[in-house]
Amino acid sequence: MADLWWIYSKPVPADGRELWTLFLQCSCITAVIGSLFYNWMFASLEYSWHLCVAMAISFSLLLLLTLFLVHPARCVFSMIMPTLGTKQGRKLLFSTCVMIAVVNITPNIISNIKTILQVIQCICKNSSDSLLNSTALLEKVSWEFGEAIQEATHSIYKPMNGHFRFSLFQNSSLIYQKMHLAGEKISREFLSVEVLVKDSVRVANRLAAGFFMLYLCFESTWYLKNYLTNLRFDNFYITEKLERLAVDRRAAHLLVGSSKKLIRPTGLKLSREEVVLCLVQAMLVTVALMLMLVLVAMDHFAFSVADTAVRKAAQFSAVPVTLSIKYKAEMGITPFLFKLFWRPSEALLLRDFNRTYHHHLIFSSARCRISPPRPPNPSVLLVVGLLFCILYGTVFLETFARRLCRGIAASFFPACEEERVLHLYRRLARRHR
Repeated sequence: MADLWWIYSKPVPADGRELWTLFLQCSCITAVIGSLFYNWMFASLEYSWHLCVAMAISFSLLLLLTLFLVHPARCVFSMIMPTLGTKQGRKLLFSTCVMIAVVNITPNIISNIKTILQVIQCICKNSSDSLLNSTALLEKVSWEFGEAIQEATHSIYKPMNGHFRFSLFQNSSLIYQKMHLAGEKISREFLSVEVLVKDSVRVANRLAAGFFMLYLCFESTWYLKNYLTNLRFDNFYITEKLERLAVDRRAAHLLVGSSKKLIRPTGLKLSREEVVLCLVQAMLVTVALMLMLVLVAMDHFAFSVADTAVRKAAQFSAVPVTLSIKYKAEMGITPFLFKLFWRPSEALLLRDFNRTYHHHLIFSSARCRISPPRPPNPSVLLVVGLLFCILYGTVFLETFARRLCRGIAASFFPACEEERVLHLYRRLARRHR
């Protein structure tokens, strides 16, 4: 492995064997990166498969030529891998989390809301139907009551028409048509909102992913540029070359006295600035996690409400309605006529009317088309949870990823590393004096 890395990091191969070894290394790297690039574009960014194939092949060929011919490009590309463990890699992972959540959780929430609206529509339709049927009952009651009034004891007191005039709205299909149109309109609006959200998030995720990838390459290039031009940049490590230089010049005490400010690149010790940076990044990841948990909670809440609405609507029993009419009347002869003849007054009694009518109001029916509520997808929650675990891991691995970037740059440019070590040694010597 050391020999392969030495061939890979050399500016120019020494012979034909090293040349073919370098070509095979670049070819293997290109094949792996091209496959990952295709899967990323097709699965995460949701491009069409033929566009993904064309882009992956073009990207792989360009990457192969660049890695094989350009020595600094190999260094930048090698530093991109550990840079994925920094904040730029976290941005890419968070973009993936947002895409997974929006594509899978948001349609689930909208579907459950549509189920709730279907339950409400079903209740409104059946209740209005029951109310219209109750008007038919009132018409029957009024007719029978009018017949009872007509059956007076003496025909001379019989009313001309004892029937009530009850107006019944017979065109119930117009109500159903309006309710159906309203339900279709709401469904179309929800579908348009769902499509708009998906398209907006897809476009935003593609733009963000492209920007983050370009910035990832830029950050690696920027690090290499500072490493080659600024001797003070990221130069506070006790490396093996620095230890050998201090021993050769009999100044090992410089490293012991500066142990609080210098750290070993292979050790687990973190400086104060690195600890503060890790805490800040962990807080930012926690804020993103809370926002994602709010979206997940909305999904569970929408499913719970939809499931409860469907179950309760199925349990709605018919509400009994009882209409009781008790009627008793008497028609008295004019009292003062009987007083003239000193006779007691008499009354003509009508027939009593005492009847009870029963009706049921129905709020739910098996004929209603209600889509079942969609429970949250546990696999989506598992994937998002694993991604956030990786995000938290990269917070604490960022420091070691930066140290790895420095080691990669040092292996590609050993002459520059010797200058940096000598510069750091001179700084320690001046500080000691």
